[in-house]
Amino acid sequence: MKELLYGAAYYDEYMPYDRVEQDMAMMEKAGMNVIRIAESTWSTWEKREGEFDFTSLHRMLDAAKRHHISVIVGTPTYAIPSWLADKADDILALTHSGPGIYGHRQNMDITNPIYLQYAERMIRKLMEEVCDEPHVIGFQLDNETKAYDTCGPRAQEMFVESLKQKYPDLDAFNHAFGLDYWSNRVDDWAHFPDIRGTINGSLAAEYAAFSRGLVTDFLKWQAAIVAEYKRPDQFITQNFDYDWDARRGGLGLQPEVDQFAAAEAVTIAGCDIYHPNAQDLTGAEITVLGNISRGLKSDNYLVLETEAQGNLGWLPYPGQLRLCAYSHVANGANMVEYWHWHSIHNAIESYWKGVLSHDLQENETYRECAIVGNEWKRIGQHLVNLKKDNRVAIVADSRSNTGLIQFPMDTEDTHGYNRVLRWLADALYRLNIEFDVIPAQAEYLSRYEIVLLPALYSAKEEYLQALSDYVKDGGHLIATFKSAFANEQIKIYADRQPHILHEALGIHYDQFTFPKNVEVAFHEKSGAAREWMEMVFADTAEVWSRYTHPVWNRYAAVTYNEFGKGSAMYLAAMFEDEVLEEVLSAFLHEINFAEPHKISFSNVRYPLVVKQGVNAASEQIVYVMNFSDEEQTLAIPVEAKELLQNQTIASGEQISIQPWDLKILRIC
Repeated sequence: MKELLYGAAYYDEYMPYDRVEQDMAMMEKAGMNVIRIAESTWSTWEKREGEFDFTSLHRMLDAAKRHHISVIVGTPTYAIPSWLADKADDILALTHSGPGIYGHRQNMDITNPIYLQYAERMIRKLMEEVCDEPHVIGFQLDNETKAYDTCGPRAQEMFVESLKQKYPDLDAFNHAFGLDYWSNRVDDWAHFPDIRGTINGSLAAEYAAFSRGLVTDFLKWQAAIVAEYKRPDQFITQNFDYDWDARRGGLGLQPEVDQFAAAEAVTIAGCDIYHPNAQDLTGAEITVLGNISRGLKSDNYLVLETEAQGNLGWLPYPGQLRLCAYSHVANGANMVEYWHWHSIHNAIESYWKGVLSHDLQENETYRECAIVGNEWKRIGQHLVNLKKDNRVAIVADSRSNTGLIQFPMDTEDTHGYNRVLRWLADALYRLNIEFDVIPAQAEYLSRYEIVLLPALYSAKEEYLQALSDYVKDGGHLIATFKSAFANEQIKIYADRQPHILHEALGIHYDQFTFPKNVEVAFHEKSGAAREWMEMVFADTAEVWSRYTHPVWNRYAAVTYNEFGKGSAMYLAAMFEDEVLEEVLSAFLHEINFAEPHKISFSNVRYPLVVKQGVNAASEQIVYVMNFSDEEQTLAIPVEAKELLQNQTIASGEQISIQPWDLKILRIC
């Protein structure tokens, strides 16, 4: 990117009166330089089949050009017009909940050939209208794409065909999925039962993986059409979103999309990151979801949607909007774009407020946006294209996510994969240990000194062996409970657990339960065990902590094992955050972890958050952010130029950071 992009999604079609010129002028005044348009407007541009009217599109494009605002155009395929829904009975998806009913968005079967025919025609018509506009800089494919739980006959036939390719021998298929259980055996491919009725978790998980593949194929299909029209200087992106389900831990890995695979369709990764504000703002969601986004292409990414005023209860305190914008950029984002510019006056999202409130006038949110936009015009050349060189990575795995949806860690289905992922990720965040997020693929491991496995429930034997070899060759592994338990089909391994990894970890176990009145203590910290606990025996491992309990105290809760040239730690239960931070800190000390390529801020912890990187001019940039309502102080260990205030800071100088504020240092 030549500059940081800052703006909002914009919908002339939704406005209560004509104000496109006024809106673009307000954006320009606020230092905004990009809008995203078009992804929600199929029925406006094709009110009736074959009758196209792109008047509102060109009104937005022309006004944006006059006000020096770049445009990202979204393909409007995720919300279909009503006339298209009537074309065939199976255009709306048949799901586990039954047939779809028109009204909601994202309710169509993305495998339906009639839908695809009309979607392609709309994409091509749109591209013909916009591709040569010089200020159109890129294209967004669809919107937060999923397979929408499509379970219709066509999708299921495609699923069976995919199984035939993987398992030419029907007996081998039945064995791989354990279908002798409850007489679920498939005697003939022609008799394959409706997937909606299966009680076999492995088969359900395989269909979930197949559905994720439909998303990848759909995005690649759209990308190929867009690529026929786009200029070499225009990008293709997608606004990948994340899991909202609070029962599963919320705001974590999206279970319905294999984002690492789907990102192959785009030239730059994009995402939608939403998070709490006000008293609940921590910045942790910006970090972990941004790290997933950066990991999709191992490169900078675009935040295509985040909140301005947002959902009810999310109105930010003064300073928080600015702090969050900088936190995205400090994480490697090259764009921050709000959903959306104006608050909508009707329909389901009337109370999801944008930059402007319903009166469409300047307000506190707009004025804070103007501070950000005009600061970025002044110093953005130092902040764009920030590259990260992290030595710590967290493995994020879609099949394990699905496995713990099929087999949750409690009977109320409230504790899932993302809760474990966030447990580790948020602890690293509070300790100011920057990390990448990587898929469960062996080729990534050697790039990192430390790899963390949050509940890697489902894993191929080849990958588990690669992890064992990684430790033997000098890597350092931190694995949690529920790791290395089941194979790719989430069929449980039938030997010593954790499968293959038990030697590197130096432990084994064969029993587990829910902790009740159990604590885990380490050093001076102690706290309750939560959600899950395994009864671990230490074989060659050192026991760092045992359960505090009159019966379970013979079992290890935390172990450390040296194996080959490396080491591995096992966390047999989930426990309080303060204890986890102590355990992780002790592990880092034990292996003498250091990042000499980064500026060391020893003992600086949350609510002060430090993020570092190198820009395109090879300048080392350090962000120090205060995620609290109290003033914070710290010593700067090297001489630096503070970019926001244009001041020089001497080595060792003590500085203060106001509540919800930050300093940006260019190291001298």
